[in-house]
Amino acid sequence: MSEQASARPAAVVTGGSRGIGRGIVLALAGAGYDVVVNYARNRDAAAEVGARVEALGARAHLVRADVSEADDRRRLVDETLAAFGRLDLLVSNAGVAPDVRADLLEAGEDSFDRLIDINLKGPYFLVQLAARTMIEQLAAGTVSRPKIVIVSSISAYTASVNRGDYCVAKAGLAMTTQLYAARLAEHGINVYEIRPGIVETDMTGPVKARYDDLIFNQGLTPIRRWGQPEDVGRAVVAVATDLLPFSTGQVIDVDGGFHLRTL
Repeated sequence: MSEQASARPAAVVTGGSRGIGRGIVLALAGAGYDVVVNYARNRDAAAEVGARVEALGARAHLVRADVSEADDRRRLVDETLAAFGRLDLLVSNAGVAPDVRADLLEAGEDSFDRLIDINLKGPYFLVQLAARTMIEQLAAGTVSRPKIVIVSSISAYTASVNRGDYCVAKAGLAMTTQLYAARLAEHGINVYEIRPGIVETDMTGPVKARYDDLIFNQGLTPIRRWGQPEDVGRAVVAVATDLLPFSTGQVIDVDGGFHLRTL
């Protein structure tokens, strides 16, 4: 652990080197947070984000870690404390798409196991580890109002029969938010689920033409544009800067109105 906690709040963002995670990292840096940028493979992308963080006047610390591995989760938290001496905010954002979209009646167990490990089991136990750390730091007076954000997806409630494993994992994240919100309220740790819709990232790149048609021609979302990573970043900043202190377990939809039912 760092000999002295930083005066600035510190956040961990998993999957912070690209896409939605990158947008969250930069938004937090602009809001006064030092940020641990977690990445799985692409150090160059993480380094580019780190340089952007520092250009915004914040500090960045890069940690390569696979959230599906217990030792890596522990090291991620340990390195955060070594770098900044505190953990004020966890943003559990890391996730992967299926390697192959397969019909429910044909899909195999390998893809299911991979997605559950990375998209659900890893976040579930990383939140547990971060929560324990935050409770210890609250007792020590190191932090005052720590928070946890779980980034899920509209797939938490939208059935896609060619990627059931992804949907099941995201639905599990929704309940993970509810569970930890209920458990941690007594400690003053609020937990939020941010539920992005169709966001323009490298993950959605392969289906861009399909969603262009759905959004712009068929009105899939009342707000007819692609979501951007910075849209999600702004929602995280609202939580991080304590604008929602009387809310916990709250779902924050960042989806262009996709969740609305209209006639």
